[in-house]
Parts: sequence; C-alpha cells; structure tokens
Amino acid sequence: MKTLQKVILPMFFVIILVFTTACSSQSSSDESSKASDKPAPARTDKNKLVIGLDSDPPQMDPHLSTAAVDRQVFQSIFNTLVDVDKNLNFVPELATSWKISDDGKTYTFKLRQGVVFHDGTPFNAEAVKFNFERMLDPKFGSPRLSEINLIDNVKVIDDYTVEIHLKEPYSPFLSVLSDRAGMMVSPTAVKKEGKDFSNHPVGTGPYKFVSHVKQGDLVVERFDKYWGDKPKIKTVVYKPFTDGNTRITNLISGNVDIVNQFDYKDIDRVKKASNVKMDVTESLGFQGLQLNTKVAPFDNKKVRQAVNVAIDRQAIAKVVFHNGVTPGNSPFPGSSWAHLDDFKVPKADVEKAKQLLQESGVTQPSFTLKIASSPQTQQLAQMIQSMLQQVGFKVKIEMVEFGTLLEQTDNGDFQAAAVGWSGRVDPDGNAYAWFSTGGTLNYMQYSNPKIDQLLKQARTISDQNQRKQLYDQVTKILWDDAPYIFLYYPKDYKAMKSDLNGFVHVPDTMIRTEGLSFK
Repeated sequence: MKTLQKVILPMFFVIILVFTTACSSQSSSDESSKASDKPAPARTDKNKLVIGLDSDPPQMDPHLSTAAVDRQVFQSIFNTLVDVDKNLNFVPELATSWKISDDGKTYTFKLRQGVVFHDGTPFNAEAVKFNFERMLDPKFGSPRLSEINLIDNVKVIDDYTVEIHLKEPYSPFLSVLSDRAGMMVSPTAVKKEGKDFSNHPVGTGPYKFVSHVKQGDLVVERFDKYWGDKPKIKTVVYKPFTDGNTRITNLISGNVDIVNQFDYKDIDRVKKASNVKMDVTESLGFQGLQLNTKVAPFDNKKVRQAVNVAIDRQAIAKVVFHNGVTPGNSPFPGSSWAHLDDFKVPKADVEKAKQLLQESGVTQPSFTLKIASSPQTQQLAQMIQSMLQQVGFKVKIEMVEFGTLLEQTDNGDFQAAAVGWSGRVDPDGNAYAWFSTGGTLNYMQYSNPKIDQLLKQARTISDQNQRKQLYDQVTKILWDDAPYIFLYYPKDYKAMKSDLNGFVHVPDTMIRTEGLSFK
C-alpha cells in the first residue's frame, strides 16, 4: 500500500470527475431552486457579480487545498508567479520574466515591483522564499510538497530577483507554478493567523477576502491597490449549488451571473434561454476505466485489449453526454500539445474484440465495474455492460460512495473502476503519476519499463518537440497495453448572463474575475 502522504493528495485531485454528480445539500443557496426559467428583469446593480459553484469551497489556503472548486475562488484572491493564457502559453503574473539555466536546474525569476498583499505588506523575493519554504516544510503537511519536492533551495538575489534551484531537471516546473504551488500568500498574515489563515486568506489578487458562510456565500471585494488593471466590478459573491438543475435555474432566473459548470443534459436548455450565453472549450483532463492489471481477468493483456476495442466511444459521447464530450484514446486531450492528432479514435470492433478474447485463452470472462453513485455514471456503465456483453463478457455494476470508490482503488480492491482525472497544463501531469511504475495515481498497478523510460526522459528535456516525440510513443504503448480504457475528454462549458463581458475561456476551467464587467 502507498504511504498516507502519497495517497491523500491524488484522491482529492480526482474529485472534479465528470462521472460523479454531487448530492444536493441544504445550503442557503439552494433555497432558490423553485425559481423557473423565466428570464430575469433588467440589471440594476453592475457592481456585484454572483458566481454559481458546483460545491462550497472547503479550503481557502492554496498551500493546503485539495479540492478543485477552491481554485475558482483563488483566481480572485491570489496571484501565481506565472499564469497561462487561453492557448496554454505561460505568461507573466507576479514574475515578469524568467530564465532557465542550460542544465535545467536553476530558474531565475524577476519579480513584479510595486505589488502589495491585501494587508499592505510588500511582495518581494523574501516573500517568495517564505512561500516555498512553507510548502516544503514536512511538518506543515502541504499537498503541494509532492509537486515541488525537487526544489533544493530558494535563494534571494535582491528584492525583486529570486533563484530556485532544483535537485534535477524538471521541465513541468513552470506549469506547477501556474497553479496552487505558485500562489503567493502573505507571510505576515500567515504568521499572524497561524492555522486560522484559511479563514482569513490574504493574497495579492484583484479581490480581497471579506467573509465566508459555510455552505453559503463567500464574498470578496475589489482591492484598490491591486497592481494590475482595476476590476470594474466591486463585489464578487460565490454561491454553492450542489444540484446542477438548481444552478442553471438560478442563472436563468437572475440570481446568478455565471456558473463554473453545468450538466451536459442542460446544454439545449442553456442554448434556448434568451438571457444567457454559453462558451465552450476543450479542457485538460480525461475520463475512463481503470483496470487492475494484477487481478483476473485484467492480468491478461489480450483481455484488456478486447475491452478497449469493443467499446463504442462515439455512442457514449452521443447518448450519455449529448455530444458534449470528445471521444478519447490517450492521457492527452486535444487541448494538449502532446495530443497525437494522427492517432484517431477507432470505431468499436466487436469481431476483433472476440478474436482477442479467444487468443487470451480466458473463457466466460466476468468482472465487477465499480462506479460512483449518479444517474449519468449509471447510464454510462450500463452502456459499457451492454457493449461488452456482445463480446462475451459478463459485467456486474456496483455503485459505491465516491470517497469509498477512491479508497478501494487505492487499496487495489477492484477489478475495474470508473475514475478519471481533471488534467494539468503540462502533459507530465496527465501521465507520470498515472502510468509510471509505482506512480501515486497508478492504481492499475501497471508497469512497463519502456513507459517508465519515456516518461522519465520527457520530464527532464526542455525542448517541446523532443518531448512531443516521447509522448507520441507513450500514447501508442498505452493504447496497446490498455491498463486504462480512455473513454472521453470532457469539454468545459461556461454559462453566463448575456450582458457579462470580458470572460476569457482558458482550458484550466477557471473563472478569472478581474476582466469581467457588465454592459
């Protein structure tokens, strides 16, 4: 069994699975669920933006956060050292420029001058050093530790220059710094608040934290000393709506201005709403089935291959997800530069699957497919069950609570399980932990020395073209070995009021509030 530290982090990263639908809670925001699809009256207050979230953010300290929904609020309160644009290019934020040494082990960052935290204290190189040492302290227990543990030391050159020295080359490092590991918190506030910092978060972002009622409103207000363009909207309120129907109803009826996600089944409903517009982009993750390669029948490669070619991904995309997803065949979706365009998702081939099953020598194969509890997941599982029955498989569907499902997959207590990944900007984040031998997300217990070699090499090379060639090989080997059945790539749908301007749709799925305004 993996150590506790290694297990807890990935378990929560997977939490934004499209396979799962959270149960409705009794939050104050859900009291508006009786509202109809009647369009809202004309807007009178342009100084308040209401964002509907799929759940209540549990942790406002980015160095302790493990839930995907937290990151939506972090976009307002904190800045990262580097950011990504809608094309997933790295762009300056708190760091105005950076230089990487020839050996790939030293990153020198020039920091933005004139930046202050919300408590009035200055942002500088000492603050950067403090932030990294905080995350690296094993006593602090940061989930970020596994992301930055290759840092050897952080050296302050002057007030606005900092060097980060790595133990070995790590090409995904900038992508790590564009997420929670790169978010800078106020050293003064951390020392003052201690363990209570999450209840009083202080960053350098366009908005400062005001209040948070659990399962209710989380409020931030414009920070007038923000270093960037001054936000046009004064107050942003985040409201949790765990029920997807309630979330969309509140958007259309006027109680919400934008939602971070909605159910695929509501795509047509959103399109028909006269006062709502929709924006869609490819996201970074993948969804599919984990196959335990250490237990029958999936300890047999031919059996895994039979499952892989028998599934009709196009039918799943159409029937279950209303064509709101893209059929998938690798860890790298179309939004990733590591995606292999020439490697097309094949159509289901029942006869080939039967032949592979015959070659496997396994007769009357059967297995249990464990899934989380949601109608959409159940429909998906039933389609897979029917498809594999045509080949000769007997599939039992077992629905379990999501947390239990993750615990069971981590312990190896499964044959097949529907578990996916939210995705990362750098392809290393979609592959290394999942498919390298002993990887923290490798619940399939899959091991292939060639894959290990390719993934290790890809994270130490800085040239993207060379890395792409390595990941192309990874794509083909994983398809052939089939330890994981890639089913589809989720698309990110954002629905918002028609009079909301300035939304930039980045594949990381975050709502960046600083550029938003109303007509």
